[in-house]
Amino acid sequence: MSNSAHRLLDADQFLAWAEGRPGRWELHDGEAVPMAPERAIHALTKYAVQEVLKAAISRAGLPCRMFPDGMTVRINHHNAFEPDALVVCPAPALTAVEIPNPVIVVEVPSPGTQGFDGSAKLEGYFALVSVAHYLILDPDRRILVYHKRGGEGVIETRILREGSLRLDPPGLDIAVTALFVEA
Repeated sequence: MSNSAHRLLDADQFLAWAEGRPGRWELHDGEAVPMAPERAIHALTKYAVQEVLKAAISRAGLPCRMFPDGMTVRINHHNAFEPDALVVCPAPALTAVEIPNPVIVVEVPSPGTQGFDGSAKLEGYFALVSVAHYLILDPDRRILVYHKRGGEGVIETRILREGSLRLDPPGLDIAVTALFVEA
């Protein structure tokens, strides 16, 4: 955030501030936070998961849409995140800048954000009643940390390296190994 803007922002102020600004930004507790440059493996893993989700939606014939990074998910008044991929059903208008009701959210953490993605973002995403699945992909160790909303709001967590995964809702089947890039 520029030196002249040290006041806390709400999500609406943040979206207005960030529009047209270079780089990628998130809102953490009212502060605009720049997102760090990505390593090649990070970018390729994001692309792989985006392609896998898009293909799974197509195979299932669902009225859903996968969005890559760039879409904002408002968590509350002072937090708005930009996941690396998300799935929403049905798709919003093409003029949308934020997705209020994602069903699947994906993050590919950088070494500096792993703790935040596995704690504050985990809590934030599941504060949204629409979120059923939160996938955190570790491209270096080729591990998927899969969080699923279970019965009575309990969050179930599994760590996967292979096999298939059923994301229901909305009804997608994906191969875990397809989410990662071959070295």
